[in-house]
Amino acid sequence: MVTLIFGTRKTELPDAAHALPGRDTRAHDVGSRHAVLGTPIETEVPDGMQETVFGLGCFWGEEKTFWEVPGVWSTSVGYAGGQTPNPTYDEVCSGRTGHAEVVRVVFDPEQVTYEQLLGTFWENHDPTQGMRQGNDRGSQYRSIIFTTTPEQAAAAEASRELYQQKMTAAGFGRITTSIVPLDEYFYAEEQHQQYLAKNPFGYCPLHSTGVSYA
Repeated sequence: MVTLIFGTRKTELPDAAHALPGRDTRAHDVGSRHAVLGTPIETEVPDGMQETVFGLGCFWGEEKTFWEVPGVWSTSVGYAGGQTPNPTYDEVCSGRTGHAEVVRVVFDPEQVTYEQLLGTFWENHDPTQGMRQGNDRGSQYRSIIFTTTPEQAAAAEASRELYQQKMTAAGFGRITTSIVPLDEYFYAEEQHQQYLAKNPFGYCPLHSTGVSYA
């Protein structure tokens, strides 16, 4: 059954006229230090490092997946790809902002390549499910890659083509993952940052297909 929130289908992206208005400034705290890595949560990209943003379902689990990758300097969870400025978690979950739940990854390209991070992205969710991951349904759970350079965009497009071949061979359908330039990233509330480090028994399953990217 499709869930309706205030007359809006949670699996459809709202246009600007029907999205929540949001606010000029953030309505919540973010926190200062990463609970696992000890690095800043809200930070500019240090010299020599790069950033990218991935959406692959519930952001609690996806953040843990990436902070465990050697060469990742810092991670945070947030919202991107929608219409509403400075949204709250409840607003994103309503389906009326258009944002996806995402993880921002700041990494050292001398220790881990962008292509390796793409492999982590593809292998840790099912990119064929459209506006859901498993039982989590709604536009905030869609599969999406936000790129920050033309080089990232080209690499992401190539990786999607490669992984589609592997998924097809394994009997899966069409990949629904979007690849778009990052416009604006909004940090999520402090309680969501490194959630599974603070709540090790928290529920946030990954939905890997078992299809290897390599």
